[in-house]
Amino acid sequence: MSKKLFVGNLSFEVTDFDLEDLFKQYGEVVSAKVILDRDSHRSRGFGFVEMNSENSAQSSIDALNGTEIKGRAINVSIAKERTDDRNSGGGFRKKRNYNSNY
Repeated sequence: MSKKLFVGNLSFEVTDFDLEDLFKQYGEVVSAKVILDRDSHRSRGFGFVEMNSENSAQSSIDALNGTEIKGRAINVSIAKERTDDRNSGGGFRKKRNYNSNY
């Protein structure tokens, strides 16, 4: 079973290929993705790597967490499941009708 890793504090110059190349020495990389800003298309400074096994994921965490890559010490950890609580901040809300009588 594959395991997804979070990679934080990435230099803005790091690419998907760089991530894959870095992690493949610890096992088979299923996918590697640097997250880009929707508007500027620049790196947001983090990404995700999916390894083919838990052993290779743990090996890469042990070896790479805190390692300096392109001038920045990266953080590598198991990715947390995303919750669908995206409406908790800003965004569109239905306006209340303050003129109606209850």
